[in-house]
Amino acid sequence: MMLKPFIYKSERLLRHPEPWLYFGLASGLSIANTLTNRPTNWTTYFQSLLTVSALLLPVLVVAWYKPVWKPQLSARLYLKRWLACFAVYLPLGTTVFAYTTPFDLPDSLFIIAGFYALLLELLLESAVYAQKLVRQRRWLQKFGLEKAIMTSITLISVTLAAMAVSSLDNPAYDTKEQLLIAFVLDFGKIGQYFGTFLFFTLQFLLMYLSGYLFFYINSHFLVSQILKQKGLVFYALSVLATIALLYPLIAQGLLALPINDRLGGFFSSNPFQLENAFAALAVMLVSLPVVLALQWFNQNSRIVALEKEKAETELDLLKQQLNPHFFFNTLNNLYALSLQKSDQAPESILKLSELMRYVIYKGQEREVTIRQEIDYINDYLYLQQIRLRQRAGIRFEQEIIDDQKTVPPLLLIVLVENAFKHGIEPAHDPAYLHLLVKSDHRQLYIRCENSVEPPEDSRPGIGLRNLKRRLQLLYPHQHELITTVQDQRFRAELTLTFL
Repeated sequence: MMLKPFIYKSERLLRHPEPWLYFGLASGLSIANTLTNRPTNWTTYFQSLLTVSALLLPVLVVAWYKPVWKPQLSARLYLKRWLACFAVYLPLGTTVFAYTTPFDLPDSLFIIAGFYALLLELLLESAVYAQKLVRQRRWLQKFGLEKAIMTSITLISVTLAAMAVSSLDNPAYDTKEQLLIAFVLDFGKIGQYFGTFLFFTLQFLLMYLSGYLFFYINSHFLVSQILKQKGLVFYALSVLATIALLYPLIAQGLLALPINDRLGGFFSSNPFQLENAFAALAVMLVSLPVVLALQWFNQNSRIVALEKEKAETELDLLKQQLNPHFFFNTLNNLYALSLQKSDQAPESILKLSELMRYVIYKGQEREVTIRQEIDYINDYLYLQQIRLRQRAGIRFEQEIIDDQKTVPPLLLIVLVENAFKHGIEPAHDPAYLHLLVKSDHRQLYIRCENSVEPPEDSRPGIGLRNLKRRLQLLYPHQHELITTVQDQRFRAELTLTFL
């Protein structure tokens, strides 16, 4: 039992990874300062860590609250707070710390800390923007690791070929013995020797593709088939067998490329040299963790997609269980009014039509506003009070700061329906229902308290069971539902935390 709160707190901390990145930056800079500028001891390290952390304290606070501010604040207000921290405080704070130099630490430590903190923030914001862009552009979602590698190989080959052609006819780089590739780009020469440029590009491509071949075999066959199905020993032996079969042939093919002689013969003249095998083995070993991480990511994405699809299907089934229960109740209301020939029948029919419209149309949406859900509860209470055999003490209090916050439809009404079905409707003595809804930018709280008769069956009804399951699917680790029965009084308290 003690493990669950620990796991829950750990998950809450992992939802705010950015402060740990800044704290890691402070620790890294403190280590660098300890190694370079002062005696290497723990006192120097902790002095550096304390002062750099003090400089970055407002940055840490902003980084912690960013996941909360972004969905709650307007873009303009969020930008003001961001600029106040990174465009105003960080330069001023860096200047103050560099001028005062606490513990006689070098001023460069604080200047570097302020610069790298700003650089890290820009990098994180760019990563968030790139992630959003990937979600919006389907073609980017299909741009996987292998396409990225092929694109990189092509760009490197084109760049090397362009620099090689630009180095032609330059005595400093182009001699009879070899052609040195300089970091120069001469578009005039590229146009003049365009055929040579294409020939060089093709040969560089073949060189890099020979290494990519080992990566491809490792990714598509050795890891996905041998390692997954046969285990580590078969995988290691298969790697060695693949290298033994292929490396002499590939080495001989690279030796046959004309560019090898033009660049001074940077490949070994003997295709059976073991250094060629070591190069192939290095590609295999370096690519192994990348391939494993990529396959784990793809498998995890499929699992998440399947779980999401399963959750949506289960939510639809739970809604289908809820709607008939509601319709039976409301049709009973209408039937009772028609028997009484009540003057309230037309108004009740109108209210009922509004409720049915809400269930049929709004009930299919992913989210509705709190105001819409409360209006639905008000209409429901109106109909229920009309059909009751004896009047009940019904009180509905609302303390709502932002009624445009969204919640799943038909979520709050379950507590009210449960109160009528198990508390008020079967009551022989005067009954009551006290309902309170409170909402702010962070949480929604609803308390439903009603009188109950001595229970014949203590098992929860289908409404509460469905509600608990919906909350588990919709608000994992973001909700709390507490039900208590005491002295013929039933109380249900539901708290939802908005992200």
